[in-house]
Amino acid sequence: MTQTTAYSALPHIAIAGSEDRDLAANIIAMIVEETSDGLYRCEITLSNFGPNRSRMDYLYLDRQKLDFGTALAISFGPPRADVKIFEGRISALEASYSLGGTSTLTVLAEDRLQDLRMTRRTRSFEQMSDSDILRRIAGEHSLTPQIQLDGPTHAVVAQVNQSDLAFIRDRARACDTEVWVEGSTLHAARRSDRAAGNVRLAYGVGLIEFTVRADLAHQRSEVGVSGWDVAGKTAISEVAARSEISSELGGDTGGSQILEQAFAPRRERVVHTVPLTSSEARAIAQVRYRERARRFVCGHGFAEGDPRIRVGCTAELSGLGAMFDGRYYVVRACHSFDLDQGFKTEFDVERAGIGS
Repeated sequence: MTQTTAYSALPHIAIAGSEDRDLAANIIAMIVEETSDGLYRCEITLSNFGPNRSRMDYLYLDRQKLDFGTALAISFGPPRADVKIFEGRISALEASYSLGGTSTLTVLAEDRLQDLRMTRRTRSFEQMSDSDILRRIAGEHSLTPQIQLDGPTHAVVAQVNQSDLAFIRDRARACDTEVWVEGSTLHAARRSDRAAGNVRLAYGVGLIEFTVRADLAHQRSEVGVSGWDVAGKTAISEVAARSEISSELGGDTGGSQILEQAFAPRRERVVHTVPLTSSEARAIAQVRYRERARRFVCGHGFAEGDPRIRVGCTAELSGLGAMFDGRYYVVRACHSFDLDQGFKTEFDVERAGIGS
C-alpha cells in the first residue's frame, strides 16, 4: 500500500459542510487556538478583491458564502486522510482596506461553547451530581453529552450571575475535569481519560524551539482543607499529598519531593472553601494539590505543523537532556498558517516531574 510522504500544507476549508478550494486558495493567514479551558477559536485572513462574476470586485462581502452563523471547519493533511482541527460557526467579519489598495477579510469563528458563553443565568440545582448538571446544560444547548464524571449528589448548587460556560468550567474544575466540544458533542473527562493521542517530537526533528522551566515556587508538600460537618457536628480536616500525583509521574521525580529534599516540607491550607462533608473536603484538597503539582514543569514550544498536536494529547519530547526528556501533557495548541512561514504549531505543555 502506498504511503503519502509529502502533501500540501494549505489548510482544507469546509463551509456549511462542503470543502471550498477557492476559499483556501485565497488564504493569507490563519490561526486555530485551543486551550484546556475549552472554547476553541479560529481566525482566517483572506484576500478579498479579484475576479468576481466577470468583473473585478470584492469577493466575500455579499454574505453569500461567508455569513454570521455559517458552519466552518478547518483540517490539515493529505486528501482523504486529513485531520480536522476546528469546527465552529462564524461570529465576526472584519474588512481591511489598505493604502495600497489591497483589501482583506478576516473571518472569526468559535466552537459551540460560544452558546454557553453568551448565556448568563442565576438559578440553583437541587439533589443533582455534577454529571447531572453538565448533562442538563448540554441538553439546554442542543449538545450531546459525553460526560465521564463521578461524584456525590449535592443538596444544592447555585449558579449566580454566571454564564453557562463559566459555570460548567467551575464545576468541572472542582472535579479535576476538563470540558470541550467536538462538533455538537459536549465532553467532560479527567486528563487520564481524555485519550487525545500521543505525538513524538525530537529537538531538531519536528521540534523547532522549546523553552522549559522546572519551578518550585508554587509546589507544596501537602494541601489541607478544613470544614464543619453540620449534620454530624464534627470538624472536618482532609489532606492531599504526593500520592495524589504518583500515577502521572511514572519514573519521574515530582516537585514536592524535590522541594523537601532541597529546602524543607511546605504545607498549605485552603481557607476560602466551605466543605460540608469529609468527601467534599478531600476532593477539594486533591484537586488543589494536583493543580500545583502538574505545573512543576511548564514548557512552550514551536513545531513543524502537526495537526495531531491537540489539547489533551501527550507530547513525548526527546533531545532535551535527561532532566527534560519525557512525556508532557498539552494544555494549549495554536496551529498557524501563512504564505511566508507555511504551517507551524505552537504549544504549551505541563509535567509533574523531571527525569533523573
